Amino acid sequence: MRAVIQRVTRAKVTVDGAQVGAIGCGLVVLLGVGHLDTQVDVEYMAAKIAGLRIFPDTEGKMNLSLVQTGGAALVVSQFTLLGDCRQGRRPGFSQAAPGALANALYAAVVGRLRSMDIEVATGVFQADMQVELSNDGPVTMLLDSKKEF
Repeated sequence: MRAVIQRVTRAKVTVDGAQVGAIGCGLVVLLGVGHLDTQVDVEYMAAKIAGLRIFPDTEGKMNLSLVQTGGAALVVSQFTLLGDCRQGRRPGFSQAAPGALANALYAAVVGRLRSMDIEVATGVFQADMQVELSNDGPVTMLLDSKKEF
């Protein structure tokens, strides 16, 4: 499972011109699900999203988490994060999960975040979405539940 996480002052997602999700201060999470992902990846990703200390404390240092600040999360499914661009000019998506599995694990991450009392807004799975945000900092992080550093 891969995620691009952006600290934001506001964000919204629209589908066919209609707003389907919006948050104020918090995190935008673009979430890609791989074909080998399981509930273990769901737990890892939800814990990281909720606990990443990337919000400023009273001294301006990145020391507080989403949970500590009471911020919200806008979680948007994005299979293109699993695109392989190493060969040629067109990305391959063989590592992305099939739709049913991806939707189930995406929904599980959203549900797990909500169970932590985090306000969560979402996009629409497999829809053509427009995401608008104001990146705060800018602070952008990459997470990969399968990658060891």
